[in-house]
Amino acid sequence: MVDKLVLSDDAWREKLSPEEFEVLRGHGTERPWTGCFVGTKTPGTYVCAGCHHPLFRAGEKFESGTGWPSFTKPVSGDALPEYTDRTYGMTRTEVRCARCDGHL
Repeated sequence: MVDKLVLSDDAWREKLSPEEFEVLRGHGTERPWTGCFVGTKTPGTYVCAGCHHPLFRAGEKFESGTGWPSFTKPVSGDALPEYTDRTYGMTRTEVRCARCDGHL
Protein backbone atom coordinates (compact mmCIF):
# COMPACT_ATOMS: atom_id res chain seq x y z
CA MET A 1 0.00 0.00 0.00
CA VAL A 2 1.25 3.46 -0.91
CA ASP A 3 1.42 6.26 1.67
CA LYS A 4 -1.13 8.84 0.52
CA LEU A 5 -0.18 12.48 -0.10
CA VAL A 6 -3.07 14.82 0.65
CA LEU A 7 -2.69 18.56 0.07
CA SER A 8 -5.15 21.44 -0.08
CA ASP A 9 -5.94 23.02 -3.44
CA ASP A 10 -3.91 26.07 -2.37
CA ALA A 11 -0.88 23.89 -1.59
CA TRP A 12 -1.22 22.13 -4.97
CA ARG A 13 -1.46 25.52 -6.74
CA GLU A 14 1.82 26.58 -5.10
CA LYS A 15 3.49 23.34 -6.21
CA LEU A 16 2.14 23.06 -9.78
CA SER A 17 1.94 25.25 -12.86
CA PRO A 18 -1.59 26.34 -13.85
CA GLU A 19 -1.65 23.72 -16.65
CA GLU A 20 -0.40 20.95 -14.32
CA PHE A 21 -3.03 21.92 -11.75
CA GLU A 22 -5.80 21.77 -14.37
CA VAL A 23 -4.75 18.29 -15.51
CA LEU A 24 -3.73 16.70 -12.20
CA ARG A 25 -6.28 18.21 -9.84
CA GLY A 26 -9.02 19.39 -12.23
CA HIS A 27 -8.98 16.19 -14.32
CA GLY A 28 -8.37 18.18 -17.48
CA THR A 29 -6.34 17.06 -20.48
CA GLU A 30 -3.96 18.45 -23.02
CA ARG A 31 -4.89 18.29 -26.69
CA PRO A 32 -4.04 14.94 -28.30
CA TRP A 33 -0.65 14.67 -30.06
CA THR A 34 0.68 17.80 -28.28
CA GLY A 35 2.32 16.34 -25.17
CA CYS A 36 6.08 15.95 -24.90
CA PHE A 37 5.84 12.20 -24.12
CA VAL A 38 3.80 11.03 -27.13
CA GLY A 39 6.77 10.17 -29.37
CA THR A 40 9.43 9.74 -26.68
CA LYS A 41 11.44 6.50 -26.77
CA THR A 42 13.85 7.41 -23.95
CA PRO A 43 14.40 4.58 -21.42
CA GLY A 44 13.47 5.24 -17.80
CA THR A 45 10.49 5.53 -15.51
CA TYR A 46 7.55 7.90 -15.85
CA VAL A 47 6.62 9.51 -12.53
CA CYS A 48 3.62 11.52 -11.35
CA ALA A 49 4.12 15.23 -12.09
CA GLY A 50 2.47 16.08 -8.76
CA CYS A 51 4.23 13.81 -6.26
CA HIS A 52 6.96 12.01 -8.25
CA HIS A 53 5.52 8.57 -7.44
CA PRO A 54 6.83 6.02 -10.01
CA LEU A 55 4.05 5.11 -12.44
CA PHE A 56 5.23 3.30 -15.57
CA ARG A 57 8.47 2.01 -17.09
CA ALA A 58 9.22 3.33 -20.57
CA GLY A 59 9.35 -0.25 -21.87
CA GLU A 60 5.64 -0.66 -21.01
CA LYS A 61 4.67 2.25 -23.29
CA PHE A 62 2.88 1.53 -26.57
CA GLU A 63 1.28 3.51 -29.38
CA SER A 64 -2.48 3.31 -28.94
CA GLY A 65 -3.34 5.83 -31.64
CA THR A 66 -5.13 8.05 -29.11
CA GLY A 67 -2.64 10.93 -29.08
CA TRP A 68 -1.60 10.31 -25.48
CA PRO A 69 1.00 7.87 -24.12
CA SER A 70 -0.44 4.47 -23.23
CA PHE A 71 1.04 1.81 -20.96
CA THR A 72 0.42 -1.87 -20.31
CA LYS A 73 1.00 -1.97 -16.54
CA PRO A 74 2.14 0.19 -13.61
CA VAL A 75 5.63 -0.03 -12.04
CA SER A 76 4.61 -1.39 -8.68
CA GLY A 77 2.13 -4.04 -7.72
CA ASP A 78 -0.12 -1.23 -6.51
CA ALA A 79 -3.09 -0.90 -8.82
CA LEU A 80 -3.69 2.63 -10.04
CA PRO A 81 -7.19 3.80 -9.14
CA GLU A 82 -9.58 3.84 -12.10
CA TYR A 83 -12.75 5.92 -12.39
CA THR A 84 -15.49 5.83 -15.01
CA ASP A 85 -16.14 9.16 -16.73
CA ARG A 86 -19.35 9.42 -18.76
CA THR A 87 -19.10 13.08 -19.77
CA TYR A 88 -19.08 14.26 -23.38
CA GLY A 89 -21.44 11.45 -24.49
CA MET A 90 -18.93 8.63 -24.11
CA THR A 91 -17.56 6.27 -21.48
CA ARG A 92 -13.88 6.69 -20.61
CA THR A 93 -11.64 5.20 -17.94
CA GLU A 94 -9.70 7.77 -15.93
CA VAL A 95 -6.53 6.54 -14.22
CA ARG A 96 -5.15 8.36 -11.18
CA CYS A 97 -1.90 8.28 -9.20
CA ALA A 98 -2.03 5.79 -6.31
CA ARG A 99 -0.20 8.25 -4.03
CA CYS A 100 -1.75 11.70 -4.64
CA ASP A 101 -4.89 10.82 -6.63
CA GLY A 102 -3.70 13.06 -9.47
CA HIS A 103 -5.34 12.58 -12.87
CA LEU A 104 -2.94 10.93 -15.28
